[in-house]
Amino acid sequence: MTGKRIKNIPANLLPYISKQHYHRYTPIEHAVWRFVMKQNHYFLKEIAHPAYVNGLRDSGIKTESIPKVEDMNTSLSKVGWGAVTIDGLIPGSAFYGFLANRLLPIATEIRNVQNIAYTPAPDMLHEAAGHAPILLDEAYREFVRKIGEMGAKALSSKEKAQVFMAVRHLTIVAEDPNSTPEQVKEAEMQVAEARSKLKGLSEADKVSRLFWWTVEYGLIGELDHPIIYGAGLLSSVGESQSCLKDDIRKIPFSVEACISTPYDVTKPQPQLFVCKSFEDLVAAIDDFASTMAFRKGGTESLVQALQTENTATICFSSGLQVTGTLADVLINEKKEAVYLKTKGPTALAYNNQQLDGHGKETHRKGFGTPIGRLEGDIVLEQCTVAQLKDLGIFQDHKVQLKFESGVLVEGTVKGILFSDSKPVIISFKDCQVAYKDQVLFEPAWGTFDMAVGASIDSVFAGAADPDAYFEWTEIEDTEEVVDKPEWNELENLYEEIRHIREGLVWDEQSAAHVGEVLAILDDRYPKEWLLRLEILELYKMHDDGHQNVNAIMNKLQNTDWDSSVKQMINRGLTLINSFEK
Repeated sequence: MTGKRIKNIPANLLPYISKQHYHRYTPIEHAVWRFVMKQNHYFLKEIAHPAYVNGLRDSGIKTESIPKVEDMNTSLSKVGWGAVTIDGLIPGSAFYGFLANRLLPIATEIRNVQNIAYTPAPDMLHEAAGHAPILLDEAYREFVRKIGEMGAKALSSKEKAQVFMAVRHLTIVAEDPNSTPEQVKEAEMQVAEARSKLKGLSEADKVSRLFWWTVEYGLIGELDHPIIYGAGLLSSVGESQSCLKDDIRKIPFSVEACISTPYDVTKPQPQLFVCKSFEDLVAAIDDFASTMAFRKGGTESLVQALQTENTATICFSSGLQVTGTLADVLINEKKEAVYLKTKGPTALAYNNQQLDGHGKETHRKGFGTPIGRLEGDIVLEQCTVAQLKDLGIFQDHKVQLKFESGVLVEGTVKGILFSDSKPVIISFKDCQVAYKDQVLFEPAWGTFDMAVGASIDSVFAGAADPDAYFEWTEIEDTEEVVDKPEWNELENLYEEIRHIREGLVWDEQSAAHVGEVLAILDDRYPKEWLLRLEILELYKMHDDGHQNVNAIMNKLQNTDWDSSVKQMINRGLTLINSFEK
């Protein structure tokens, strides 16, 4: 660990933070942002939840240009949240970790014109135009924080990690304008193959589906007349309209129904779930959280963590927390866990703070300990110093501890660590630990640090003290050297139209300039529709009777566009025709 912690972000999340290179956005990308935002302001006011409509107005997010994440952070800070910049699709545990810490992770890329209606890749439109505005609603952001906490602590599987990598690859390929249909198809097949190897649903899978059908694709209100609150719908110019049509099935929301329904990030959703209120959502996911390992604990949770083959934290009833990768869990004939072992670097913590002398350096090869009560129904963590002494547990005394499970610990007490007046670790020298005919620890292995705990109260993914457990470095906040951007001809044409629009002056010179740009489009860019809409908007605002108006309308309405482009053009024309002069 080097440097210093920044912005109160846990160390395990720091590697996913990137910078927003604002000057690199092209004029076309700003135009894409403007088009979608204008559509949202106009078309969503009647079909989106009022919290979103009000948030869109009050969030300070501008329509004319892509927002700066630092400005969004300032806006969200008013309600106790913040915004951080990330680089594309990140693992679910990290994404949820940000939400659990009241931080909205924002991918700074923006979709290209070809995917303006929808893209499976995270982008500014999805995060800033979809998620951010509605977070200004108190009940909704509490729901998002809770599901973020669940997702961050949810136990996953190694197969799930492979699915994530395949989906990440697909989103990159799908958004790349140079990708061929064959490459997209191959990426889709890789996702399908990875998913075929999944063995049942992990906790992470369940939370992922729940998140998708609520935060991303949720509807709210009455079943026969719902409105939108899901960010995936709010940021999709196409699906925000089509999702409310009768051919999309509307299903009453329940956690069970959401979890049992898979989803495809590359296609419009054939069904959506309708909840009654955000308060109902909070109550429902809180009930579901009680079934998860981080709330339930016990042997079943340990077995789940063992199958993840990843970092997890095991919380004993004494309050001791063991962070590492489980290597083995011994289970007796009553199907109760009696001993656990981790492999590789392991750390011990209490109250989410690593204990001095019990970091990864001390337990670099792993950690093992019995679980349960001593014979006689003795709960060690409830014992006072005097009671421990009566059991023979005191400094430099050789003792034999017999657990109800049959685990036997024999050694000389080296020390006892107390936290909040409770014993949490008893250390032994010259120690042997055995279970039936199996030796679990030998005296030659050194000090045996035994966790105190009659039961396992919680098991969750990640570390109890991320700052101490994970390696991290300081992120330098250096000034970036900004060179004058080099744009191609089409990008320069977009920039010229933008300057004319923002100049707020319409005279013979600006009119002539617009005509010149239109002539270049007609000569070299016959399939350029978005810039033609921006030019048509200028004429509608300043010179509706100009001869170029009919020429642009004919081009936009009579060209053989594909269906998705035609839909966008019609949406654009509807908005332009609504302008009051």
